Amino acid sequence: MEYSLSFLDYSPSDVLPGQAQSDAGTDGELLDAYSRAVTGVVKRVGPAVVHIHSKGATQHARRRGQEETEGSGSGVLITPDGYIVTNNHVVEGAQALEVRLAGGSGCTAELVGRDPATDIAVIRIPDAGLPIARLGDSDKLAVGQLAIAIGNPLGLQSTVTAGVISALGRSLRTRSGRLIENVIQTDAALNPGNSGGPLVDSRGFIIGINTAMIQFAQGICFAIPVNSVRWVVTQLMKEGKVTRGFLGITGQVVPLPVQVVRHFRLEQETGVQVLDVIADSPAYTAGMKEGDVIVSLGQEPVKTVDDIHRRLTREAISRTLEITVLRDWTTRLEKEITPARSPD
Repeated sequence: MEYSLSFLDYSPSDVLPGQAQSDAGTDGELLDAYSRAVTGVVKRVGPAVVHIHSKGATQHARRRGQEETEGSGSGVLITPDGYIVTNNHVVEGAQALEVRLAGGSGCTAELVGRDPATDIAVIRIPDAGLPIARLGDSDKLAVGQLAIAIGNPLGLQSTVTAGVISALGRSLRTRSGRLIENVIQTDAALNPGNSGGPLVDSRGFIIGINTAMIQFAQGICFAIPVNSVRWVVTQLMKEGKVTRGFLGITGQVVPLPVQVVRHFRLEQETGVQVLDVIADSPAYTAGMKEGDVIVSLGQEPVKTVDDIHRRLTREAISRTLEITVLRDWTTRLEKEITPARSPD
């Protein structure tokens, strides 16, 4: 028996059975919803994404003197007068910063401030009327929703990758050993040079700043949530640094059992579970233990790690705050804790 194959050219008039006839008069009608979402985001956000080239010097271990080092990464414009958000590790140690805009023009940038604890930095270029990307709300993210990364991997300008939010509430340890909490995990492909670029939702709002990938793993990449970025950037633009209070714990967001919420009449469905307590820290002095779940700090509900960070401002240092924890899900403890100045 012989078989023959015939290949049919696509025609706009071709309609699958049961499918309504569509108007093919515009290019947009040829794209499916996924493609329209991605291309629309790129048009809105792409012009605000920049390439950052850094130059520094490092002491050579074997030869006398210093040798010049170079690096590159991405950033995103958030104000029309030239403020750019990027990663701390992109600009750390840089003695000169060059920024190339999406249109191809370049200029020198100055460092405004950086925060190693969250791997966020702000730089600025002397320009006005620049295209910007708008900040979204990372507290409203859901696992499985579309995530689009725009950056300059390996020096390739304006590269776009797309995927989904793979997980929320991850913890990520930085190169310096600091633990960044409440991190977004995505499978949107990242490569060296993507660091500092935006992770964007389907409406074109920044939901995170891309920060890391796991080498030799596929589809495991991380971004700092934009709600953390928003607070850090505000501090950097005002003071050039972030001065924090310090409790001496690491923690993660956990769901509260329904029975626990009802029994203790709580206002939220999540809290922050203590994973570790540093010796001689304010939390240690207050008698907190590993496994405790923080549900209130300063008489305000604690739902996420960001809630704790927002309470630990400069004004909270050396000021006694009330903290409420659940121990073993059966006991509610009201304690007092006095934040110290962060060792960072």
